[in-house]
Amino acid sequence: MINVLVAYAGKRGGTREIAEVVGEELRAAGFAVDVRAAGEVDGVAGYAAVVVGSALYYARWRPEAVRLLERNTEALRVRPVWLFHSGPCGPGANVARVGLPARVTLLAAAIDAGRTETFGGRLDPALADGVLEKVMARGNRVGDFRDWERIRAWARDIGRRVRSRVPI
Repeated sequence: MINVLVAYAGKRGGTREIAEVVGEELRAAGFAVDVRAAGEVDGVAGYAAVVVGSALYYARWRPEAVRLLERNTEALRVRPVWLFHSGPCGPGANVARVGLPARVTLLAAAIDAGRTETFGGRLDPALADGVLEKVMARGNRVGDFRDWERIRAWARDIGRRVRSRVPI
């Protein structure tokens, strides 16, 4: 069986939920999948492929996701890797393409990661803390803008690509 790691980093659970759906789709395709918080991943040696996702906060990835990429750069170079981030909210959230932060761009190039996917995020006023989040939570950015079918289709595509790139 091919082992796949889906690691995520976020503060409010929205990115974790995306990672769980990616994991479900990969399991349905016949892979053994671990879905884990990025900060809890010690290494990637036991995995044939890796997916790493982070929530975007102020155009930045969560530090634990960046650390996972930094600490495992050499190991990630020799296996297929896909990256995603979530966070755009409001009208157009699912058509927005948000570039990677500079440090993550360099890491993605170093490990030859597949194209990064941007998924809409979720903004719940009840969970907003911090001045900017509270201001945003009063406008048209409130709601759940994750496109679950698009996320599932992306995960299925990863499954096809892993099967074609990883020797069984």
